[in-house]
Amino acid sequence: MLDILTQLGAGFIACFTPIHMLMLLVGLVVGLLVGILPGLTLVMGVVLFLPFTYQMEVTAAIILLTAMYVSGTYGGAFTSILFRIPGEPIHVPLLWDGYAMAKRGQPAKALGWTLVAALIGGLISACIMVVLTKPVADFALQFSSPEYFAIVLFGLASVIALGKGSIPSALISLAIGLLIACVGTDAIYGSYRFTFDLPILADGIEFLVVMVGAFGVAEVLARLEIGFSSAPLQGVGGTRTQLPSFKEIMALKGMMLRSTLIGHVVGVVPGAGATIASFVGYGVESQFGRQRARMGTGVPEGIVAPQSAATASVGGALIPLLALGIPGSGATAVILGAFMLHGIQPGPQVMMTSPAMVYTIFASLFIGVVAMCVLGYFAIRPLVRIMDFPEAVVSAFVMIFCFIGALSIRSNVTDLWLMLGFGVVGYLFERMRFPIAPMVLGVILGPIAEEAFMNSMISFQNDWVVFFTRPISGTILALVILTLVLPVVGPLLPRRRHVPAE
Repeated sequence: MLDILTQLGAGFIACFTPIHMLMLLVGLVVGLLVGILPGLTLVMGVVLFLPFTYQMEVTAAIILLTAMYVSGTYGGAFTSILFRIPGEPIHVPLLWDGYAMAKRGQPAKALGWTLVAALIGGLISACIMVVLTKPVADFALQFSSPEYFAIVLFGLASVIALGKGSIPSALISLAIGLLIACVGTDAIYGSYRFTFDLPILADGIEFLVVMVGAFGVAEVLARLEIGFSSAPLQGVGGTRTQLPSFKEIMALKGMMLRSTLIGHVVGVVPGAGATIASFVGYGVESQFGRQRARMGTGVPEGIVAPQSAATASVGGALIPLLALGIPGSGATAVILGAFMLHGIQPGPQVMMTSPAMVYTIFASLFIGVVAMCVLGYFAIRPLVRIMDFPEAVVSAFVMIFCFIGALSIRSNVTDLWLMLGFGVVGYLFERMRFPIAPMVLGVILGPIAEEAFMNSMISFQNDWVVFFTRPISGTILALVILTLVLPVVGPLLPRRRHVPAE
């Protein structure tokens, strides 16, 4: 424990270098803006800034994207409470009680409860992250190629949670992503696959092009279809934040801790993320909380539960990313992409070879949570006024960033056409209710899974049974099977019927 605290202290010192503080501040401000603007999503905002990190030092790049991630879980709370417009799906549960409290004449108090929930949830989750990441990574050092294949397969299987209720659509989207990942040169045998004699495809399709097109361009096309109908908002002039008293906070300390732990655990689960954490946090409170009968009428519990769970999910999602190399959410999938752009594969080896970088990222999360709340307290009026920008103008800037992102890696015009093509694919996915996230994760994790599988086959003389006979990989594959089978079998199981009393 002393060693962890020593390295964390060194991480705090490294965070206060000018470049790291600048990236932290930029990430927090941009994340708040992305959370506020209804035309942007948190994942799309992180994707749009990913190309700008290509020329950065890796620690500064991850600090920027992580700061955007954590502040994006908080920014949309302003418009949810004040205007009943959630900037993110994360903040839909928040508006049920936040907007009700604002209509009752207490918008400042509702914003204060949101700030306290984000601060406490974020700090507690960051502490748990620091304590758990190294033990998880130490355990993962026992992994060989079969275990790596099993854990990546578990990450791929877990994306059915992003299937919008349809397991077949999630699996089809994942299969398309894996097929895209096969384009290029085989990493083991060096042969060309699906290149169609096009030199640009010999190096494969960059996952950055897929992400920018599927998230950024697709969202602009969807907005274009409905005609950019968002109207400017008025009446922000007197908005401020009123913090609850210490006595009020202590009265909800148990509920706040419970929601934080729920959010952290949900964040650890691959494919879950802040949106699911927010809904689960609110759902648990509405079922078992002391004020469950009054939920939805403007009680503080309905604000604290979803916000603390959403912010706490960030620390939870970073544990599997840094310790195992498995993204716990859509945003951490993009951060995984940033690591890989800089030639780093997150996982247990990173904890050994680059502890200074890892603990600097840890420290940046602590500082980022506190600075995010300070910015939210003092800058609420100018932040909310950003919604007066016409949506068509915002979408035009999004397209500019998309083109910059597609050209930033290989400086090839073909990548622009590929980006537009994946933008159309993403748009069609949205129209047909197909999730995009499984496809993107398939593109990112597919090559890792293939390399681990092929190395296992070479090392164990093509004996595929080894995946099931080794204790760790066998246990993980059992979880994979359970993850795939349970959503199908669960609804078919007989349920107890409650016979009404006469």
